[in-house]
Amino acid sequence: MQSRFRSDRRLTVRMTVTLFLLGLLYVGFVAALIVLLKSWLLVVVLVGAMFVAQFWFSDRIAMFAMRGRVVERDEYPELHAVVDRLCAIADMPKPVVAVSAMDMPNAFATGRNPDHAVVCVTTGLLRRLEPAELEGVLAHELSHVAHKDVAVITIASFLGVIAGLIVRFAFYSQIFGGGRRDQNTAAVFAIVIGVSAAVYALSFLLIRALSRYRELAADRAAAQLTGRPSALASALTKVSGDIARIPTKDLRTAQAFNAFYFTPATGKEPGIERFFSTHPTLEARLEQLGRISAELGEAAKPGKAG
Repeated sequence: MQSRFRSDRRLTVRMTVTLFLLGLLYVGFVAALIVLLKSWLLVVVLVGAMFVAQFWFSDRIAMFAMRGRVVERDEYPELHAVVDRLCAIADMPKPVVAVSAMDMPNAFATGRNPDHAVVCVTTGLLRRLEPAELEGVLAHELSHVAHKDVAVITIASFLGVIAGLIVRFAFYSQIFGGGRRDQNTAAVFAIVIGVSAAVYALSFLLIRALSRYRELAADRAAAQLTGRPSALASALTKVSGDIARIPTKDLRTAQAFNAFYFTPATGKEPGIERFFSTHPTLEARLEQLGRISAELGEAAKPGKAG
């Protein structure tokens, strides 16, 4: 059976360019740390260990943070049935199916490759969506796995994580240990903070640009696989509206994983900050689904499941 998840050349090009640019940034960043900290072995071992840990255990980290747990077929038969059907149509390995006991309606996919992937939905999502809408959301998440952009985002996020940790470590070291340092050490710490902050800012922008495009690519792939863009449009409209009504304090924990979500846990549509968002605007996503619906001959009705 030939896969019905169409390859997306533009997504592949963007992922390749992003990884190449981040790779250059990564090499320069490590080289700068080695020069500044005067210990190449320590830098390489620590950075390498953290990269392996994040890449290899990204699915477990995300599951733990979002209180997700693996569920078997007898516990959620309808959820498993939808995933089984979509995987059969797409001719791809079935990922581990998980559920998070959160009222926030959302879903995410994680894992280092299609053979080691997890698709997780929240109980809030299951409670709110109709079967056709749920199918559209799950097809969206499975397309992330099939296109391997989950792994790319995980790798791409690593450099920003490291740079951010170094900034925090250096900042608190200066606060709590500044009195015991000489001027040369203080200057080195200042340079480390500056380099790390610059690396974090650049990686942040590159990752956000890639993330926005991959969400549009996943919407396209899901709509084409299911043949029902209106159901996905309905799910997007419903989930975005319901997230906006969830208290901000309940969204804060989830916001760290926005890049992996079906819709961001922000509670509002971005204004000027849309240029720094992990997702395109709801309007842009619905407009694209409307075009696909017209191409497929389906009348897109964002307020109803198709």
